[in-house]
Amino acid sequence: MEESIIEVKNLRKIFKTKHKEAGFLGSIKSIIRPDIREVIAVDDISFKIKKGEIVAFIGPNGAGKSTTIKMLTGILYPTSGNAVVSGLIPWNKRKKLAYNIGSIFGQKPQLWYHLPAIDTFNLFSHIYDLDQKEYKERLNYLVGLFELKEIINTPVRKLSLGQRMKCEIVASLLNKPKILFLDEPTIGLDIIAKQKIRELIKELNQKEKVTILLTSHDTQDIERLCKRIIIINHGKIVYDGDIDRLNKKYLKNKIISIKFEDPFKGIDLNGVKIISSEKYSADIEVNTEKIPIKKVIDSLIKKYNVLDITISNTPIEEVIANIYKQK
Repeated sequence: MEESIIEVKNLRKIFKTKHKEAGFLGSIKSIIRPDIREVIAVDDISFKIKKGEIVAFIGPNGAGKSTTIKMLTGILYPTSGNAVVSGLIPWNKRKKLAYNIGSIFGQKPQLWYHLPAIDTFNLFSHIYDLDQKEYKERLNYLVGLFELKEIINTPVRKLSLGQRMKCEIVASLLNKPKILFLDEPTIGLDIIAKQKIRELIKELNQKEKVTILLTSHDTQDIERLCKRIIIINHGKIVYDGDIDRLNKKYLKNKIISIKFEDPFKGIDLNGVKIISSEKYSADIEVNTEKIPIKKVIDSLIKKYNVLDITISNTPIEEVIANIYKQK
């Protein structure tokens, strides 16, 4: 049985907030008789992550993702429940845990904006109390892997967003973390930069067996990097399993993209929906619980001269959106 590097059991976080009515009287009332309400951000969640896994941790805004990650990194104390990260209880051993983890937040840079990235790297080597010989070897390896040799002496403000994100990742890997928390690592990047970042993350995971917990609204990040996905909504885990099983469990639809030699005039079958169509092509959604995909294809071939046909699964973003609606 593989070792779990993150274990979460019945974790719960409740925030207390003060509500105030508008105006002067509302302010007076909030002082004399404050209206304190409880907001359940994380509601009794449990899961385990094995060493070396890349797991997507997703949910809509306000679902409890960030609160969970803040507890796992020791920033927040839970209301109840427990978690063990790399053998440590995060909120009790936050400083010690920091030596075992790395974190990248796509919208919260850690690099000094007006200084070259190398200055931040050197500073981090002292913060983590790294042996300078080992640090230089580690830095050279990461600079080569991420192709940063030409830019690490350039002020961060002059770098492209993709170059900056590479430097952010390198900064978080200098201490050889066992676990990497990635929060929207490709946000704002162009297609080529996104692909490169994904390739580097995957290579790093394979070479160093770094465990990665990824949050992202980009479903391409999830599909390209992760085999397992944890979905949280309203503070509760609504799905924890592999992506393929997610498709099979929640949506039974297939998409047929087809091109015809003859003009397309529609198809009338129960369980079949035309998503879009042009004169000689169509995208058709098939509910395989109502009708076998083979029967639909046979019907199309019988009715039309077919030039090309492609069958694909429903896009994962639709699967996830469907779960959000159900929970």
